[in-house]
Amino acid sequence: MKKCFALVALSLSLLARSAWAEPNLTVVFVHPENYSDASYSSMFANAQDRADVQRDIAQHLQSLAERTLPPGDSLKIEVLDIDLAGRVEPFRSSIGNDVRVIRDISWPRIELRYTLSHGDQAMPIREERLSDLNYLSSFNRHSSGDRLRYEKAMLDRWFDRRFGKR
Repeated sequence: MKKCFALVALSLSLLARSAWAEPNLTVVFVHPENYSDASYSSMFANAQDRADVQRDIAQHLQSLAERTLPPGDSLKIEVLDIDLAGRVEPFRSSIGNDVRVIRDISWPRIELRYTLSHGDQAMPIREERLSDLNYLSSFNRHSSGDRLRYEKAMLDRWFDRRFGKR
C-alpha cells in the first residue's frame, strides 16, 4: 500500500512539474485583414479564410515550440504579414472555382516579430521576414496534401536556426 501511494505521489509530482515546465507560446496575428495573401483558395480573403490559415499556422508554431524550446522558456510571436506560396487564380479548375497555382516565382513569405524569455529574463524583440525562394526544390517533409507544406517547411528551418534543435 505504501509503495502504491509513493508511486501515485511521484506520478502526480512529475505530471505537475511537466505541466509547469512546458514552453509557453503566444501567437498574435496583427491586422490580418491587411495580409498580402492569407486564404487557401480565394483571391479576396474573408474573415473565415484568414481564420483557417491563422489556426493552422498557430498550431504548427505550437508544435515547433513544444518540440524545440527548453522547458520554462516563453516565446511570443506576432505575425505581421502572410503571403502563401503560389497565387490564387480565378476559374482555373473544371468546376469554376478559384485554384491556388504553385509556381517558382510565387514563394512563401511570413513577416513576424518575436521575443524569447528564459524565466524572467527577456531577450530583445526581433523582427524578421521569412521567405523561401527555392521552396519547390528544397527538402520538405510535410505531406503534398498539406495546404501549408511550404510555409511549414520554412517555419521549421527558421525555428531550428533561431532556437536550436532539442
